[in-house]
Amino acid sequence: MVARFYAATGDGLARLDEAGEAWTVELALSGSGAQCLAVDPADPETVFVGLRENGVRRSVDGGRTWTDCKLPDPAVFSLAVSAADGAVYAGTEPSRLFRSDDGGESWSELDALLELPSQPSWSFPPRPWTSHVRWIAPSPHDPGLLLVGIELGGLMRSSDGGQSWQDHRPGAQRDVHSLAWHPHTPGRAYEAGGGGAAFSTDAGENWQPADEGLDRHYSWSVSVDPSDPDCWYVSASTGPYAAHGRGDPQARIYRRRDGEPWRPLAGGLPEPLSAMPYALVATDGRLVAGFADGQLWESPDRGDSWTAMRLQGDTLAAVLALG
Repeated sequence: MVARFYAATGDGLARLDEAGEAWTVELALSGSGAQCLAVDPADPETVFVGLRENGVRRSVDGGRTWTDCKLPDPAVFSLAVSAADGAVYAGTEPSRLFRSDDGGESWSELDALLELPSQPSWSFPPRPWTSHVRWIAPSPHDPGLLLVGIELGGLMRSSDGGQSWQDHRPGAQRDVHSLAWHPHTPGRAYEAGGGGAAFSTDAGENWQPADEGLDRHYSWSVSVDPSDPDCWYVSASTGPYAAHGRGDPQARIYRRRDGEPWRPLAGGLPEPLSAMPYALVATDGRLVAGFADGQLWESPDRGDSWTAMRLQGDTLAAVLALG
């Protein structure tokens, strides 16, 4: 049972520790603009945080103290730590991808990503003169296998640790919002994108749309049940303005099992959802959703029933990322 989570709040980084029927919340890096994070799969005390304008920070003591990793580019939009070899990846705006093999002490740019034929067309609609690396997904089974999502540009794949790249993969959404690998079933990967969801059974080489049952297609977060590669989840809204406009998000959380159509999950969740579910995390026996207004909800039964997590201590202004 997972007893700790970290959350990027848009302002700082929150550590949440389970304490009986409640969770204690302790904030750090206030005012830093933290918007993404990655926890080392080999060490839950080691966490990296990406800042909107100030690079990457690393903590090796569970978020109590922090070190500037001196990333060459300051505007960080994505982070990942490989479960296969411990490599740390960071993605920025404008789109650049960096790798560290020494825990964030030094970085090398994987600049072959920018040599892809599609690169001149990458454009993020709210800032059409630029784009960013929205998600990085290193395979937990193969240290050379890496998926990267460009917002807006496509889903790119490398089989040699980022030294060379395949351009946007067939069947995947070009407006990539989040990606996931199944932790125990090699070859299975999942995508939530601006036009729907997709999955791969051949290690990200080819993708199949998975939209049957979705009544809204602006999907944002994706997560997969660690014990079942055929059970996965997405959050979705009707479009970007509804999702991010601070009004009615018109959002839902969905579950897909055994290839059947998506099913919207309620079972105790507010109807309608009062804020966009920006983050989904499925762990052994628990599904957690983090919302744009700082709420956290959890389900012990794959989304059939939900309860609000009781938070004590510091206040969460928002949950943009959860790990």
